[in-house]
Amino acid sequence: MNTPCFRNYTAMAALAAMLALPVAAFAEDAPTFQLTAKNGRFYPETIEAPTGKKFRIAIKNEGPGPEEFESLELRKETVLAPGVTRTLVFAPMKPGTYKFFGEFHLDTAKGQIVVK
Repeated sequence: MNTPCFRNYTAMAALAAMLALPVAAFAEDAPTFQLTAKNGRFYPETIEAPTGKKFRIAIKNEGPGPEEFESLELRKETVLAPGVTRTLVFAPMKPGTYKFFGEFHLDTAKGQIVVK
């Protein structure tokens, strides 16, 4: 079959396969760190992430009320209802300490991402 329709379908299938490769590679290479919001605190308070590599943080709210993960430095923010888990993706970062907090418990819900 050498019809124009078949050639277009083959080209589209090849393109779709190539576009899927970066997503699959990201899923395998990017570590995921678990973060729990509970009783107005984050556990663990410190997450150590690798320098220059993408990573994810899966945040689970185990508290009875809403909680927020926010980092002004990293321009990341998400609000979680009780029982909800959300995953944030972080681009490769330079070495350093990046603070985050929970706006619903400003005095106690604090943490940091240490990139090294």
